[in-house]
Amino acid sequence: MAGEEAMINYDSFLKVGEKAGAKCKQFFTARVYAKLLNGDPYGRISIMQFFNYVMRKVWLHQTRIGLSLYDVAGQGYLRESDLENYILELIPTLPQLDGLEKSFYSFYVCTAVRKFFFFLDPLRTGKIKIQDILACSFLDDLLELRDEELSKESQESNWFSAPSALRVYGQYLNLDKDHNGMLSKEELSRYGTGTLTDVFLDRVYQECLTYDGEMDYKTYLDFVLALENRKEPAALQYIFKLLDMENKGYLNVFALNYFFRAIQEQMKLHGQEPVSFQDVKDEIFDMVKPKDPYKITLQDLVTSSQGDTVSSILIDLNGFWTYENREVLVANDNDSSTDLDDT
Repeated sequence: MAGEEAMINYDSFLKVGEKAGAKCKQFFTARVYAKLLNGDPYGRISIMQFFNYVMRKVWLHQTRIGLSLYDVAGQGYLRESDLENYILELIPTLPQLDGLEKSFYSFYVCTAVRKFFFFLDPLRTGKIKIQDILACSFLDDLLELRDEELSKESQESNWFSAPSALRVYGQYLNLDKDHNGMLSKEELSRYGTGTLTDVFLDRVYQECLTYDGEMDYKTYLDFVLALENRKEPAALQYIFKLLDMENKGYLNVFALNYFFRAIQEQMKLHGQEPVSFQDVKDEIFDMVKPKDPYKITLQDLVTSSQGDTVSSILIDLNGFWTYENREVLVANDNDSSTDLDDT
């Protein structure tokens, strides 16, 4: 025992492997043991970590088989309809979804499937490798809903939970003022804090799939996933495509100015003194440090880890205000922490 943790050395590990038999042989190898070494002075591994490793491997194997049953073409991919069927049949096995009305199932499935396709099918081919599904954390999040004791915090942060799906769908219904099941640009303008610029929303409706100029729920989900995950490359790709009006593959000073002018106009409407574009442009280039000093590519934004900040500055008055007042906000947070420490 190391503290309270049960440990095992390599000789004992091999002996257990022999007793476990041929079925378990793959888990009792030198490679697995070395993988689980974690700096123990006696060269032992944690029995609990080994158990969790085996459970994870078995789960991946079972899940791969489960997903493969839905691979109609037998090519190692799932199409959208395949994944929809998989998740629909998974719902009754997840206790955290027991409270969902059957009438909501189709919207739940759409909400869940969109996350997989938004992040794992960036080229919009309409199919995802089963290998990629297993490698990402989304299935873990989905299957976390088997836990009947899942905390409220975990549910709120899990896209696949019932509260999260109902929140996203509820927001869509609230935006749909004329109740036609679709969102016009004017209706979408009230999204979030209602401070996305008209110019940005124009680009959303120019580039994204719409029906008679209105957005359906599936297209709305892509929009939400992009704006709620602005640090992620797939989300930045979505936003970058909207900012890159001429489809050049980069943003130049003209593009930045075009979008920032709408922020300046919003500032005037709110009685604020507009900030100089020259200053903001210099700050953006300083933050991103692009390879070409006159052009910002998607890769530059991803590499700089500043893509979320840059996109917020250009498309959302609230995002720009947060950036512009970041030092004041940090100071206020510190003051609040000090006040709490004093009580």
